[in-house]
Amino acid sequence: MANREDRGEPRQRGEGGDKNSDKLRFETSNGVQIISHFDDMGFKDDLIRGIYAYGFEKPSAIQQRCILPILSGRDVIAQAQSGTGKTATIGMVSLETIDTKTREPQVLIMSPTRELAQQIQKVILALGDYMQVQCHACIGGTSIGEDIRKLDYGQHVVSGTPGRVFDMIKRRNLRTRALKMLILDEADEMLSMGFSEQIYDVYRYLPPATQVCIFSATLPHDILDMTNKFMTEPIRILVKRDELTLEGIKQFFVAVEKEEWKFDTLCDLYDTLTITQAVIFCNTKRKVDWLTEKMREANFTVTAMHGDMPQKERDAIMAEFRSGASRVLISTDVWARGIDVQQVSLVINYDLPNNRELYIHRIGRSGRFGRKGVAINFVTNEDVHTLRDIEQYYSTQIDEMPMNVADLI
Repeated sequence: MANREDRGEPRQRGEGGDKNSDKLRFETSNGVQIISHFDDMGFKDDLIRGIYAYGFEKPSAIQQRCILPILSGRDVIAQAQSGTGKTATIGMVSLETIDTKTREPQVLIMSPTRELAQQIQKVILALGDYMQVQCHACIGGTSIGEDIRKLDYGQHVVSGTPGRVFDMIKRRNLRTRALKMLILDEADEMLSMGFSEQIYDVYRYLPPATQVCIFSATLPHDILDMTNKFMTEPIRILVKRDELTLEGIKQFFVAVEKEEWKFDTLCDLYDTLTITQAVIFCNTKRKVDWLTEKMREANFTVTAMHGDMPQKERDAIMAEFRSGASRVLISTDVWARGIDVQQVSLVINYDLPNNRELYIHRIGRSGRFGRKGVAINFVTNEDVHTLRDIEQYYSTQIDEMPMNVADLI
């Protein structure tokens, strides 16, 4: 695919130049200018109201660095893990970019999972509460007729998964002529799940001047190669691992010696789990099903979620958990990326994750940006080496779980 040679200078937003121009001095060599207050970002008044009403007080590391370069019209590649305020960053720049008087899609956001696409939609609707924003989640496993109806009604922002988004563009229900911005979330995951062809297909339908922003936890070569095909001199912004979510999260381990002893340990902890809400991670779908059944046999109330469940069931479980109707969720890593439930303050790794990157995605469920949380890792004799490896990788310390763990949550 050819580069966008006709794009020229970064687009100025709105009439009469950019209202943020006095604040757009950012370096591109040694990183970018850091803006430490939302009030200094030049947001619309109604968006600022929405940001504070949502409960944000100050921008996270990625928000301080990313928002102004994006709002100046530059293409941006932001590397940051889950839990750093990425979804809210996407919401804020989307809402600042759109003109609500034009009822056509102006920002298109693509994510690897349906849950993440829906979550981005919810965050945009919440942050845009005072803006009368229309935002639709365009995802597989849902009614095509409903998608068509919503898109025909008119949306300002569309958050979706690549397959369904492309289908709606081909059917001409998702009109692309007014699009100003394309955002790819968890781009590393999207590529590893084989979405790159669909992303290119969607890109071909976008106006030539469309600004492109990519968010990714890791930036392997194939992602950087891909960005050359549809980004123009992107700014790269890196939020380092040691600035990430581990700060507000107390991490503990429980030495269980043998795999068979994990279950009794979990039962002992059950009362602690239900103080707020907890997510328990297992490495396989089979283990999730087995543990769920065993907990229920022992008369404990739990819900479960993994990728083999039909979309309707996954939606119902998420809704139940978000509302607080269910308090303990057992899940595979389908839940580990970017799903934000405010009340989760405890994560248990029943199994230590298979790779160390997943560790931060999982425990980032608790203590979401600026909130405290607790992570408890069940460690068999075989797992000790993996735990030490995680500690070293994140320059962190994981202590043995104290007796009074309930007081910390």
